[in-house]
Amino acid sequence: MSAPDEESALLGLAPVAPDRTVVYGSGPDRVIDLYGPWAGAARGPLVVLLHGGFWRAAYDRRHLSPLAAELAGHGLPVALAEYRRAAGGAARMVEDVSAAVSAAVDEAGDGAADEAGCAARAVLLGHSAGGHLALLAAARPGVPVARVVAVSPVADLARAHELGLSGGAVAELVGGGPGLAARIAAADPARHPPAGVPVTILHGGDDPEVPPELSRRYAAAAGAVATAVGARTGAAGPTAAGHTRTTLHELPGVGHYAPVTPGTPACRTLLTELLGGWAV
Repeated sequence: MSAPDEESALLGLAPVAPDRTVVYGSGPDRVIDLYGPWAGAARGPLVVLLHGGFWRAAYDRRHLSPLAAELAGHGLPVALAEYRRAAGGAARMVEDVSAAVSAAVDEAGDGAADEAGCAARAVLLGHSAGGHLALLAAARPGVPVARVVAVSPVADLARAHELGLSGGAVAELVGGGPGLAARIAAADPARHPPAGVPVTILHGGDDPEVPPELSRRYAAAAGAVATAVGARTGAAGPTAAGHTRTTLHELPGVGHYAPVTPGTPACRTLLTELLGGWAV
């Protein structure tokens, strides 16, 4: 499937209404949509799902609602989070994501704990710009995240800016003008990998929107183990600079949207990762 076909396949899916919506702050964008089994009936971890769209208000959570419903259909409780976009910068978005994770964990209660009774924490799943936010939020102290799964993430913000991705989206995010490099560095996951939180990255090898180079650079900075294809591997060991394990899976022949499009082989790889790869 070509890159345009992947995009149309995802965006052509009808939105799926949530079971219910929870407000986690003031304003219309600070909400989470809940899907699937809760209150102890889950087969796997609580998943907090973050959409992409290069941080712009033109893109919202609805295009990932079919994925949320798909994950829920496999027994995962899913919280599809919205966050404030456009003006305000990365710090405000990360603040929203952190609050959304805490609200989702509160909603899940004991249903998000594992069989050994570990405290409720979430798997933070982000696509594209949502993957960028997931990586940054997991690096904040006190955010109840057990693991990050980042799909085609904008994981190296400085390189994304150098490449001019999406018409200068990085400068739009952090604001142009004097001090730009410092603002990019402050919001760059490659400069702030989470300590104590395992990270798995899935990235299509033919992604034209967010080149896999960005994930490779993040992996190198985090001292990761990289694999070149679809089968899951065991978690990597401790990494450089005291950071916890990071694993990169590149998916040959896959573009930007297939991993989050229900029914594709790449999405089945994601589902396998979520169902089989959770460790608290």
